[in-house]
Amino acid sequence: MRGGHRLGRSPRPRLGRGFGWLWAAYGTSALGTWLAFGAFELIAVRALHAGPAEVAALAAVGAAVGAAVAVPLGPWVEFRRKRPVLIAMDLVRCAALLTIPAAFAAGVLTFLQLLLVSVVVAAADITFRAASGAYLKTLLPAEDLLVANARFESTAWTTTIVGPPLGGAAIGLLGPVATVAADAVSYLLSALGIRATGGHEPPPAPRKAQRMRARDLLDGWRYILADATLRPLFFNTALFNGLVMAAQPLLAVLMLGRLGFTPWQYGLAFAAPSIGGLLGARLARPLVSRFGSHRVLVASGVLRALWPVGLAFLGPGSGGLLLVMGVELGLIFCCGVFNPVYAAHRLERTATDRVARTLSAWAVTTKASTALLTAVWGVLGSVLGPRAAIGLAGALVLATPLLLPRRPAAALPAAPEAAPHRA
Repeated sequence: MRGGHRLGRSPRPRLGRGFGWLWAAYGTSALGTWLAFGAFELIAVRALHAGPAEVAALAAVGAAVGAAVAVPLGPWVEFRRKRPVLIAMDLVRCAALLTIPAAFAAGVLTFLQLLLVSVVVAAADITFRAASGAYLKTLLPAEDLLVANARFESTAWTTTIVGPPLGGAAIGLLGPVATVAADAVSYLLSALGIRATGGHEPPPAPRKAQRMRARDLLDGWRYILADATLRPLFFNTALFNGLVMAAQPLLAVLMLGRLGFTPWQYGLAFAAPSIGGLLGARLARPLVSRFGSHRVLVASGVLRALWPVGLAFLGPGSGGLLLVMGVELGLIFCCGVFNPVYAAHRLERTATDRVARTLSAWAVTTKASTALLTAVWGVLGSVLGPRAAIGLAGALVLATPLLLPRRPAAALPAAPEAAPHRA
């Protein structure tokens, strides 16, 4: 994995027309998601007069139930062509979201409908991620997977920077229901983009049994836990993501409540540092070319764990705001390097006929663990106070590097598969 490229000077590879359309589709739907960021909660509070418990349930229960619904979809996706599944999941999300402005216009919108839509969207998200990883592996050769994932990561952070301010302006002018409609349209455009990728997709692996059995639902987890490289990465990412996200509601309570930060300061504290994710994603490939995939994976995985504990020392005023922005910038930069390297490594490490099941199991576990840890830290925040609970989460994050792979992965045994197709 060592190369002669200098950092930032490596040539820009061409990944083909098919990937270009897939990348555009991803960017469109990601922008739509960030435009509508927080819209469900605003609709629940302003239009349906929901209380704190209902708003919390909307965030946690929707994700948890959606993850449970998605469990059987991973094995189902594995034995089907992935491009039609991607298009179908985009259309499902579009149709589900459009029911909200339709019901609002008719005056029949209810909290239950918001909850059901959040479940459908969460399940479709997980299924889409599983199918997209499997589709990407058929679209590109292994040596291009890092570049592709780095471009996805760059796009994700770019839309994170641009989307919320635009969405906030749209909500102020048109209301949150309009941003939900915009999010729905983004999924429709994504489906059209995926359809435009064209080309011939290799046939899926044949199913050994005629019917799916109950034990087949656990195939993805069995595959992950049996692999000496995927297993530690699986626990590392689930624990790291869950602990970082569990501290976010408490940080909002601390900043917007006791420390007296204004909403625009709170938004700035997390939007501006997202530029670090963009920079990190741009550096991922040059770093891997120079130092090797395993070293970059471990180094960035260790470095990203050092930052969250700093939030426990947050104080009021401009000094506190700068502290949050500095911590978030460092954290997001390290994640920007880690995420594409880890995503490419995971795809390379997973056999072609197991990708959908593996990615589905990974996403289900991540969503479920995040929901569980968020609920636990909500209780801890009430008992210990927000600052102490944030510090505890940060201290536990410091231990997550122990779950990173300690040595480079051995090569997978060779298996016959269709040659990657470039559109």
